[in-house]
Amino acid sequence: MNQRGLSHTKVEQFYDGHGAKQDGAGYYENATWNDLIAHAKLDEVSSIFEFGGGTGKFAELLLSEHLHQTATYWGCDVSSSMVGLSKKRLEKFGERVHIWKSSGEFTFSLPDESVDVFVSNYVLDILSDDEIKTVIDEAQRILKKGGLLCLTGLTHGKGLLSKLWTAFWHLRFMINPQWVGGCRPVALLNFLSEWDVLYRNVLVARAISSEVVLARKSRLQSVL
Repeated sequence: MNQRGLSHTKVEQFYDGHGAKQDGAGYYENATWNDLIAHAKLDEVSSIFEFGGGTGKFAELLLSEHLHQTATYWGCDVSSSMVGLSKKRLEKFGERVHIWKSSGEFTFSLPDESVDVFVSNYVLDILSDDEIKTVIDEAQRILKKGGLLCLTGLTHGKGLLSKLWTAFWHLRFMINPQWVGGCRPVALLNFLSEWDVLYRNVLVARAISSEVVLARKSRLQSVL
């Protein structure tokens, strides 16, 4: 199993210091967000939970342009700085928004089958394989029957230049994970064998490969 590059404490410290600079990753993140939104039909949902909401930029996009005006947003992040930025950014949406600081746990204080969509952008690539599996299991628990799992993250290269960049990124991760915020390329499909995968795409921006995956909670999961 791949191990986490940074401890929970180191991740929290890194992103507390990173703060609003995280929005600068939009040159590769925005395309994946748009691809995810284009295929998820989020205007039809009433509740969404985001694991690792960062600065709240993605949530603001959803609440402003894609979610129904009565839809509710739930989100958490391990970084106090990120939670503060997100709360300030989303305060205009009032009681539709519920955000809290995570203590690094991978279980969430939401009831079984309580949300329509579970989304996580560029967070699972920070976690170990075992932690990713725990998060995916928790998504299965809190999603309603037929609920939608929406994931984006760094993945293995597509094309020669991207493959070379991926190898370089992985080398930096192995030498000092702090250089890359604890992130590493991950193949998300490896964790979704019990889900109905609806859509998968790999996008490349400036040689950085990102994976977009949408999966449906299967009927078998609901029974179990």
